[in-house]
Amino acid sequence: MNSKERGRRRFLKDGAAMAQLGLAGLAAGTLRSAKAQTLGSETAEARAKDTRFYGERSRFVNSARTLVGTGPASNTPLQDSVGIITPSSLHYVVMRFRDEPPDIDPRQHRLVIHGMVDRPLIFTMEELKRMPSVSRIHFVECAGNTSPVERRSAKTVQETHGWTSCSEWTGVPLSLLLKEAGVQKGATWVVAQSADAGKHTKSIPMEKAMYDVLVAYGQNGEPVRPHQGFPLRLLVPGWEGVANVKWLRRIQVVDRSYMMKVESVDYTVLRPNMDGKALWYNFQLGPKSVITFPSGGQRLPGRGFYEITGLAWSGGGTIRRVEVSTDGGRSWKDAQLQQPLHRIAHTRFRWDWNWDGEEAVLQSRCTDDQGDVQPSVAQISKQWGVTTDFWKETETRVNHWNAIHSWKVTRDGSVQNALFS
Repeated sequence: MNSKERGRRRFLKDGAAMAQLGLAGLAAGTLRSAKAQTLGSETAEARAKDTRFYGERSRFVNSARTLVGTGPASNTPLQDSVGIITPSSLHYVVMRFRDEPPDIDPRQHRLVIHGMVDRPLIFTMEELKRMPSVSRIHFVECAGNTSPVERRSAKTVQETHGWTSCSEWTGVPLSLLLKEAGVQKGATWVVAQSADAGKHTKSIPMEKAMYDVLVAYGQNGEPVRPHQGFPLRLLVPGWEGVANVKWLRRIQVVDRSYMMKVESVDYTVLRPNMDGKALWYNFQLGPKSVITFPSGGQRLPGRGFYEITGLAWSGGGTIRRVEVSTDGGRSWKDAQLQQPLHRIAHTRFRWDWNWDGEEAVLQSRCTDDQGDVQPSVAQISKQWGVTTDFWKETETRVNHWNAIHSWKVTRDGSVQNALFS
């Protein structure tokens, strides 16, 4: 056995022992003092004011998130996006139980893995960063994004679709941590909990936990930002945003779902055609796309050539095809997809359009590598057993609503939301 392997085994063995003794993650030895790791307050303040140290965007760039209601939620300005990566500062925000993110000192933060495991473990951030890591590009989307309640009266794509963003996430595969802890026979779920006062808790099936879930500490080449879960969060690719627990502090391995409030009340689906019954555990997000230019609130200066562009994504896999219509869905043309294509990530599409100055209705629909096609409003209505008028009247937020969206270009070049017109 080489020295590297002996060191790794010693680290894991000591970590398990420290966890069982409750010594809060000192498995790798004593950390340096806070004083030794922290800049003096005056130096830190000076660096914060000097843009040479961190930089800032041009004063001519004003793209920003917009607040949703009176709470802490805000949405991403998709109309200003280029490529597929959302800047960390523009990633949408939805927080439960609080208006501001918790102020967590990463030197004091711990991740506990316990429950039905052979070796309960406690990890410091330093120890997690010593583990084998991966970086992947994935989108995150709120289950309520594009719900017709808000979408039918919204004017811009930021308002209709802005609760989705795409980043490069870096961290440790949850499967690696679970294997090191030793998952016991009969364990079928994990329960993840946040470190904030609300203690947001979510159940995730073991199959998904062992497949592609990340314990992420990095976003777009830097530490995850506070609103996104600093110093640690779950990244559950392709599943509704509520599963991506921020400020992660605890993972308990269990033999069943715990039916937390968000799972039994907040994120169920009641359909008119189900006789009052609800669908629980709607995990995976369906294929969805939207044209970001031209889109609501924008104006074309005159007839002529334009590049129609937008984003497509699917919780089921990789986008393989996007079609664009300029006549309200009567005819469709294949758009060009920006390479490389990433699994469970935003995909940029483009299509050349020569506008003749007449009224046009722009739409896009996508297909993923599982063969799933983004549905129309009529198709979703049929699944629900309702008419299309139902979506114009309901006051209930509908999660996982991924119908094709329409933008109307009028003869004067202005672009309007035409979802139900």
